[in-house]
Amino acid sequence: MGQDVRSPRGPRCIALVGPFQSGKTTLLEAILARTGAIPRAGSVDAGTSAGDSTPEARRHKMGVGLTAATTTFMGDSYTFLDCPGSVEFAHDMRAALPAVDAAVVVCEADQRKLPQLQIILRELEDLGIPRFLFLNKIDRANKRIRETLATLQPASRIPLVLRQIPIWNGELIAGFVDLALERAFVYREHKASEVIALEGGDLDREKEARFSMLEKLADHDDALMEQLLEDIPPPRDAVFDDLARELREGQICPVLLGSAARENGVLRLMKALRHEAPGVAETAKRLGAASSPKDGLGYVFKTVHLQHGGKLSLTRLLAGHLDDGATLQSSSGESGRVSGILAVNGVHDTKRPSAEAGETVALGKLDAIKTGDTVSSGKTVPKALVEIAPCAPVLAMAIAATDRKDDVKLGQALLRLNEEDPSLTMVQNARTHDIVLWGQGEMHLRVALERLSDRFGVNVKSQPPGIGYQETIRKSITQRGRHKKQSGGHGQFGDVVLEIKPLPRGTGFEFQEKVVGGAVPRNYIGAVEEGVVDGLQRGPLGFPVIDVQVTLTDGSYHSVDSSDLAFRTAARIGISEGLPQCQPVLLEPIHVVEIVCPTEATAKINAILSGRRGQILGFDTRDGWPGWDRVRAMMPEAEIGELIVELRSATAGAGSFTRQFDHMAEVTGRAADQIIAAHRVAA
Repeated sequence: MGQDVRSPRGPRCIALVGPFQSGKTTLLEAILARTGAIPRAGSVDAGTSAGDSTPEARRHKMGVGLTAATTTFMGDSYTFLDCPGSVEFAHDMRAALPAVDAAVVVCEADQRKLPQLQIILRELEDLGIPRFLFLNKIDRANKRIRETLATLQPASRIPLVLRQIPIWNGELIAGFVDLALERAFVYREHKASEVIALEGGDLDREKEARFSMLEKLADHDDALMEQLLEDIPPPRDAVFDDLARELREGQICPVLLGSAARENGVLRLMKALRHEAPGVAETAKRLGAASSPKDGLGYVFKTVHLQHGGKLSLTRLLAGHLDDGATLQSSSGESGRVSGILAVNGVHDTKRPSAEAGETVALGKLDAIKTGDTVSSGKTVPKALVEIAPCAPVLAMAIAATDRKDDVKLGQALLRLNEEDPSLTMVQNARTHDIVLWGQGEMHLRVALERLSDRFGVNVKSQPPGIGYQETIRKSITQRGRHKKQSGGHGQFGDVVLEIKPLPRGTGFEFQEKVVGGAVPRNYIGAVEEGVVDGLQRGPLGFPVIDVQVTLTDGSYHSVDSSDLAFRTAARIGISEGLPQCQPVLLEPIHVVEIVCPTEATAKINAILSGRRGQILGFDTRDGWPGWDRVRAMMPEAEIGELIVELRSATAGAGSFTRQFDHMAEVTGRAADQIIAAHRVAA
């Protein structure tokens, strides 16, 4: 190919993305093996892969975090970012994508994975990242390539353009024809494909498929359109130029074929990346980066805390030069001194003195700098090139250290986990004092607990988080609260008369006083209110009491024995004795839940919601997402707990939801009795 002599665009950074279990890590192994970075491809199943090398990934045989590995091909350097395919670990992908020059979307001819593919392609489309589609597991294909392309096209908003077509040997695919190169190749397992003569039926199919490819390219090239209309064969170099330009401008998504497990199609993919993918200069321009040529400018896309090596910040250098020991300013206003620059290559990182524009490196000991920061070696604070907000969490668990002496250690470990993965969040429940860990799904939380144990040495116990039940009253009463205690010397005396009334739902708590004649001195009224608040913390059903008005109407005092403490105690006694007479009723929190799902799953989602006491408010098509629906419902918080597990099961892992508290609703009868009984047992 004449394109081999083109000048290199500097070190590239390429993301490997795609639906769960589409073969991304296997493709990374094949690339590293075929380019000589490793002696032979490892295996995910055997636990020998360069990617998915953490104990958690090995244990579950799936990607649970991003892996970076660097190799060289035809004199150019490439860092590949192997991103997890599961939607639960998508934040790593979303944080890394802005820094890459291009993405290889690894997929297979499986219609069930189409919604997942659509989510990933939409992310790339919104960011303006050039992308290739690598149709993997082609050796298992059981339908014609045009049928497969027609199946996949709805997932992409731009045309999927076949760059290759398969050569069939009976029912098996034996090789491929490169439509741009007009050359046929036969696959050889774990070896370079062999060029064969293009003849017979394969030649006819090639001509038809090549013309179809050229027609799509001609939509954005008037000169090519004229050549096609006049039956003039376009120059091969012009075809390659069009492929490269239209890829970079986001007008097409080229489709390449292969089998990562057999290392078929890998070198063709590498050559396409080399000749057509943009370089770091175009990526920096896309991000709006402006930097002095002498200053290093980078984007931190991943943070890792090593068990014994401290903190590493995986960074793409977008411009300039960076030396070990340099002081970096970050877009968040923090600064730090680089203590070690490491070249990234899977589990094997090598130290180096400096980094150049385009390179992807790990920077050591930048304690104040976090994922998503833009960093510069200049004197001024750089502007943030990227802002990546984590997806809203969908599943929670309450956790506590198994050994109480590890409480401080647990807090520190959770902060580090959140630095590594901002889609994990921690909330301290003020009422139960539990730490509630929020995440993106069941596996996400399970892996977080495994990391706490494996890497930070903290064992935890977990349970479902408590539901925010409360109670209120239906009836008004007047109640006296009296506290009298004599034990030698000054005694304690406080006496109050309280009027307790229900308020409309959502009003909260109101305290008033209508004391006349100084029955309760003014300086004790604040203490009475404090005592009332104390009494409302735990009502007769065992939950906080809301939507209540309490009015202090009368009382009495002793000139010597009365005190703030005495009146506070008297008020608490009055509330505790009065509430059981007010017809207490249990309240549960109700949320508005909004689910997004593929249209074919909407009926299943409606059934799931109905089975969880959900009141469906309506559903509509999802704006800008053909083939997707948006369903809204009111649902009790108690039923939302593992909703995401059912939702993902019904949507092949693609559905998700958000929720927002709406109101408190009464719970009566047997359901209330069961909740109250369970709460008393737990207490």
